[in-house]
Amino acid sequence: MDAKFEDIKVNPSKKLNLTEQQFDSKSSRAFSVAEAVVKILEEMGVQYAFGVSGGAIAPVWAALHQSSIQVLHFRHEAGAAFAATEAYFASDRPVVVFTTTGPGIINVLTGLLAARWEGAKVIFVSASTSSPQRGRWACQETSNYTMPSAGIFTSGTIFHYATTLESSDELPEVARRIAIGLGQPGGFVAHISIPTNIQTSSVKTSLPRVTLSQATATASEETIAECVHLLSKGPFAIWVGFGARGAAKEICQLAERTGAAVMCSPRAKGIFPEDHPQFVGVTGFGGHESVFRYMREQRPRHILVLGTRLGEFTSLWNPVMTPWQGLLHVDIDPQVPGTAYPSTETFAIQSDVEIFMKNLLKNFPESTGARTIMLPQFKCDLIKPQVNGLVRPELLMNLIQQVIVDGSDALVMAESGNSFAWVIHLLRFNTQNRYRISNGFGSMGHFVTGVVGAALARNGKAVAIVGDGAMLMNSEVNTAVKYQVPAVWIILNDGRYNICEQGIAYLGFKNVDATIPQADFVKIAQGMGAEGIRVEREADVQVALEKAIAAKGPFVVDVIIDPTQIAPAQSRNLSLILQGATNY
Repeated sequence: MDAKFEDIKVNPSKKLNLTEQQFDSKSSRAFSVAEAVVKILEEMGVQYAFGVSGGAIAPVWAALHQSSIQVLHFRHEAGAAFAATEAYFASDRPVVVFTTTGPGIINVLTGLLAARWEGAKVIFVSASTSSPQRGRWACQETSNYTMPSAGIFTSGTIFHYATTLESSDELPEVARRIAIGLGQPGGFVAHISIPTNIQTSSVKTSLPRVTLSQATATASEETIAECVHLLSKGPFAIWVGFGARGAAKEICQLAERTGAAVMCSPRAKGIFPEDHPQFVGVTGFGGHESVFRYMREQRPRHILVLGTRLGEFTSLWNPVMTPWQGLLHVDIDPQVPGTAYPSTETFAIQSDVEIFMKNLLKNFPESTGARTIMLPQFKCDLIKPQVNGLVRPELLMNLIQQVIVDGSDALVMAESGNSFAWVIHLLRFNTQNRYRISNGFGSMGHFVTGVVGAALARNGKAVAIVGDGAMLMNSEVNTAVKYQVPAVWIILNDGRYNICEQGIAYLGFKNVDATIPQADFVKIAQGMGAEGIRVEREADVQVALEKAIAAKGPFVVDVIIDPTQIAPAQSRNLSLILQGATNY
């Protein structure tokens, strides 16, 4: 039977009835399952597919190349998944990741877990062994005989939705499930595993043409009224998380209308301008003492928490961060409010943050009196280049601020470790969508590869600030060269996993080796076809950064930094001590 496409509008709040939909009356040629799956992905707005090929996924890979979807072949599956995560955030469109059987699937899992933690929308398409060959030691066999199915091929903690497509008859239901997931607020990570023989089989059923329709959670009028009542009782603060990125304008309006102090999570820098007089600083890992000073000296009656889980890296679960009379916690996930601070009175509001803020502003008094007490603020000291010695990370951050943050429109990304400690603490952003970190799942290798997906999807410069350990672990410079993606890597090269070395010394342990042979990343980059410059003196930093920003293709800046400079990660070390990770 020839494949046809029917129009389906998906509303996540309603049960879909396929029998009510109209079919396309035009006949079309027969599709293979691989072609049909790719067509469905096109209909769902997918523009990019990142992955590593293999024999078992060949039919899908070929079908992707015949579609409107741009296919990028990566060097490692995890890199493809990290790149897909950042391409999603740069474009706000779902991204496909593809791999072959066996190790391809296992390799990609770290990147896909990062996608889930970050709230990205990623569709993973993999191959599995055809049923006649299962249990017979097929090459890279992927079946219940050789791999666990729970969690990898089933919905759970890795995937919001996962299935193995054993027949083309299942395509309408698979498409419906994916469309519902993509239409919901927040992230959605799906896994569609297709046996090789099914990929090449003919489609024997009509296929849905899906239109995404989003149904967002909203707070009731009674809830909004109670929020207005609580926040009108006295001084309050606003704690901005990454989930509030769609409400930047409304947050600023509420702050200026009420005089509220504003702080942000490490992922949320720039949603509220960091040079605003009401901004007291960044909380948690790499954060600012000015926040604690504010909470000690001007402790608010309530804190309005917007789109953050308040996990360890955001709050350090520090009791100083609790207000006098409790939290008003807004999140699309009803399980989030009350989790980080279970003993603190919490008014939980399940809602999309932008919709909540719009409704709150409609009901909030136009003027409640501007704050007259000065708020503490973090001040960044500017330092001058020195003639002798290795490059100090503080000086490097000063010049990154000047040349890249203030002097360009590049997206700035920071890798796990001391790199994002320095970035969180010292770089300042006054607009959103210019900055990305991952301090939840916090995978090393996330941004040394994610920068490729971000630069591609935003069609502009993206800069990853990374450590030498991460750069050696999993970079995609070669991929960026192949597709001439304007990605920049600024490498803090100190010949060690320095966050580990500094942290373990802080915890009281001795004689632990975290050094690594110091690599020349410019030679490595040039060997793969990229440009680069090695910086060993502070006087040369600015020129190197300017060359990187001006470069048309991928560019590596290898900065030999002073390993003795202590990164602002002490708050994390103190949290570890409270958790028992100490030798004192």
